[in-house]
Amino acid sequence: MLCITAAALRYTPFDVVDTTADKILVERLLKESGNLAEGENFALFFARKFIGRPYVANTLEVADPECLVVDTRRFDCTTLVEVVTALTICAQNNDSRYEGFLGVLMSLRYGGFLYDYTSRIHYFTAWIVENDIRGWVKDIQSPNPPFKAVQTLDLWYMSRNADKYVMLRRHPEFVSEIRRQEEGYKGRKFRYIPKASVVDSPLMRKTVLDGDIIAITTSKPGLDIAHVGFAVWKKDGLHLLNASLTHKKVVEEQLTLGEYLKRHKSFTGIRVVRIRNVEK
Repeated sequence: MLCITAAALRYTPFDVVDTTADKILVERLLKESGNLAEGENFALFFARKFIGRPYVANTLEVADPECLVVDTRRFDCTTLVEVVTALTICAQNNDSRYEGFLGVLMSLRYGGFLYDYTSRIHYFTAWIVENDIRGWVKDIQSPNPPFKAVQTLDLWYMSRNADKYVMLRRHPEFVSEIRRQEEGYKGRKFRYIPKASVVDSPLMRKTVLDGDIIAITTSKPGLDIAHVGFAVWKKDGLHLLNASLTHKKVVEEQLTLGEYLKRHKSFTGIRVVRIRNVEK
């Protein structure tokens, strides 16, 4: 089954939902990135290009059977991270081809094997682990301090709340596979920086770098990560560039990340994920 939008069909090893505008923008941004000064941060360059784009949830739930969805016009927090990470990896490899971008995005989101909804990586901890194994990102869990806290996983939210997910309501046969994936992470432990330690200090500036992916840990039962975005250091401290439900668009938060975390009781701290400089 080939998923079709208004875009002209193109031949790829997997089915894609996109628009011509997505292709044009991706290729333009990748070409622009070739003019950046040496040492300039690719992730923040790309992420800032999307500031002001609307926050929209469930943009991936548009294809049944599952297809690779490319949407650069609107984002949720995870799709922003995935698109920017794919662009960054392509730019680091001097690859300005749209097909190259599609391949990286597909690998990040599905691990290279897209067969149905359950093949998408749904929990962000799984996203970190699987993409660390593949060499796309590095899971930072040291030094201690500031990585003083440990999160022990017990994932069950999706399988026990299948009615909240369009595709699980439509395909109840998928729930058992989601449950199996959740159980595969039960009891696994990951270090994180507790929110009281997310301060402006020489140690934090050395540990968290501009453009790192910030994954906010949560105390909500059955979940692991509540929100994701990108690290931005400013004079007053660390900030978050994210697709924000509160602001309903992509923004660089005015609050420091430490202040931002304190305003959410269920936020417990942050995990740090670094996009690797991947060589072909």
